[in-house]
Amino acid sequence: MDHRIQKQSKRRRRENPRFFIRSIPWRLLILLPVLILVAIPTFYFGTHSGQRVLPAVTNFFYNLSGPPPAATPTPLPPFPSTLPQMGSLLYTVQAGDSCDEILAVQMRMSDASTIFTDVKPNTIQALNATIGHDCHALQPGIVVALSPQYPLIAIGGQVLKVAATTPQQVLPTPLINVSHQQQLGADCSGSCLLTVRIAPGAQIHLTVQTTLPVRVGSWVWAQAQLARKSIKGFDTYPYANPLASLNGMSMRACDLQVDNTHDDHSLSCDQLMPNTIDDDRGAWLFGVTGANSLDHWKYPLHMAAGTRVLLWLTSNANGDLRFNHGNPIFRYDDTTHVYVRV
Repeated sequence: MDHRIQKQSKRRRRENPRFFIRSIPWRLLILLPVLILVAIPTFYFGTHSGQRVLPAVTNFFYNLSGPPPAATPTPLPPFPSTLPQMGSLLYTVQAGDSCDEILAVQMRMSDASTIFTDVKPNTIQALNATIGHDCHALQPGIVVALSPQYPLIAIGGQVLKVAATTPQQVLPTPLINVSHQQQLGADCSGSCLLTVRIAPGAQIHLTVQTTLPVRVGSWVWAQAQLARKSIKGFDTYPYANPLASLNGMSMRACDLQVDNTHDDHSLSCDQLMPNTIDDDRGAWLFGVTGANSLDHWKYPLHMAAGTRVLLWLTSNANGDLRFNHGNPIFRYDDTTHVYVRV
C-alpha cells in the first residue's frame, strides 16, 4: 500500500511542471522573449536619456518662473585725465616755533612729539630730512617743507584681477546649470588683492576686505592709505615718498564701494594701522576734482575739474571722514611743485 502511494506521489511531481507549462498560453511563450529583447535596450536608453532630459526640463521651468533677466550693466565711469599728486606744502618758521608745534598746528598732528622723539634719534633724523632743516636749529624766516601724515588717496578704477583668499561662490542648485551672470564673484570677506586700472597705463594693487562680491570688470571707489616711505628702524614713519609713482603701488582700501553698492561695513580708515586719525580727529587726503574722481564723494569743492588737491577730512563720532566747510584745502602748483592754500 505504501509502495503504491509513493509511486503516485512521484508521478504527480513529474506531471506538475508539464501541467504548468501546458497551462501557459502559447502566445505568451512567444511574447516573453520579444518583451525581454525590447525591455533591456529600452531601460538602458531611458536611463541615459533621463539623465540629460531631467536637468533640461528642470532648467526650462526654472528659467520660466525664475528671477528676471539681469539688468543691463551700468556703463563704467571714464578714467580721470589727471591722477592725484603726492607732495608737500611750505611753511615759514615764526619766532618761538618748534617742530612739534609746527606739525601740531599746521598739519594737525597731535602725536608729533610721540612719533618724533629725541629718545629715538633716528626718528628726529628722518624728520629733519623730510622738512629740509634741523629741528634743533630752527630760526625765524626759514622755510620748511611739511608733508601730510599717514595720507589717504581717493581713487576709482576698473578691476583687472582678483586674488581671493577663498574660491568663487555660485548659486547652489545641483540640477540647474548656473549661468555666468549668476556667479557672485570672489569672496573677499577675508581680504582680496585687486589689480585696479586707475588710468590708461596706470595700475595699482589694492587690498580690500568686503562682504560685497568683486568681479573682474567691476568698478571700485575707495579711499586708501598710501604706501609710506620705508625707514630702517622706524616702522611708524608717517610720510609717503613724494617721488614714488602711483603706477604699481600697493595700498590698503577703506570707505569702499563696488560698482553701485557702498559697503557700509568695510574697514574704516582709522582701522588701517598705523595712523593717527582718532587722535588728530581727521586725516589728509590727496585727490583730483571732477565727476570721475572726488565728485563721487560729493565734497563741496568749487574748483575746476582736474585740479589736484590736498584736503583735510574731519572724523566724526563713527569714525567716518567728511570734508566740512572751512577745512583746509590746498591745490598742487605745477610751477613750484608744492601745494598752496586755496
